[in-house]
Amino acid sequence: MQRIGVIGCGLMGSGIAEVCAVAGLDVVVVETSPAVVAAGRDRIARSLEKARSKGRIKDAEAVLGRIRIVDAVEAVADRDLVIEAIVEDERAKVHLFKTLDTVVTSPHAVLATNTSSLPVMKLATATSRPSHVVGLHFFNPVPVLSLVEFVPTLLTADQVRHRTRDFARHTLGKHVIDSQDRAGFVVNALLIPFILSAVRMVESGFASAEDVDEALVRGCAHPQGPLALADLIGLDTTAAVARSLYEEFKEPLYAPPPLLARMVDAGLLGRKTGRGFHTYA
Repeated sequence: MQRIGVIGCGLMGSGIAEVCAVAGLDVVVVETSPAVVAAGRDRIARSLEKARSKGRIKDAEAVLGRIRIVDAVEAVADRDLVIEAIVEDERAKVHLFKTLDTVVTSPHAVLATNTSSLPVMKLATATSRPSHVVGLHFFNPVPVLSLVEFVPTLLTADQVRHRTRDFARHTLGKHVIDSQDRAGFVVNALLIPFILSAVRMVESGFASAEDVDEALVRGCAHPQGPLALADLIGLDTTAAVARSLYEEFKEPLYAPPPLLARMVDAGLLGRKTGRGFHTYA
């Protein structure tokens, strides 16, 4: 897997593209929004310069030169691996996988999704090659966090399992854990109920957002509180993952609280909009 395609140049897509380029791979990123392209390119450049200043890479310009950002999905036709990193919306992802199935020419190419909550099988069966579809769930910020959840489906071929897991572990240098194909995988199945409990505390007036986060940072040695983490993830993404979990398991602890839904409706999505449970300059 030397030629990599990434669909989406947001926080996750740009981070995935960066780690692939740092590993010496040829990367094509597809993004149709000019504003997202500009932001993504700037984000990658800043991250690489920071890595260079800390001695993690030698030549930021050389790494950046291995990334091409284009606006046509046909540009990934020759890729060995294509990683989808678009909005957490099932309909949009299914449509994209149907498109990739017709665009990507090699029968040996692997199509991967970075979904944080949707069943991978729904995307695999949208293609004519379900044996070559897997989940590769990275974590934000991708260049910093080492974990990748590897999620094969019931139809994933053994050779594809081995190739893709080895790619994440040995080529990208990530720590890979295996998960069954169920909504939320490992991390979000544990994390989202925790975040939703914190939201309900604020919603009920039990404690302020500031006090909830301070309690977990100072009392449990967490690097950041659950509501600050939700702001980092994006409250829209947090709500989308919660809905996927609730749809699959019908457990009340997975149901998005009304406060979270109202904040998403209001466009208070966290760090990316400057305001969520906390305010950001």
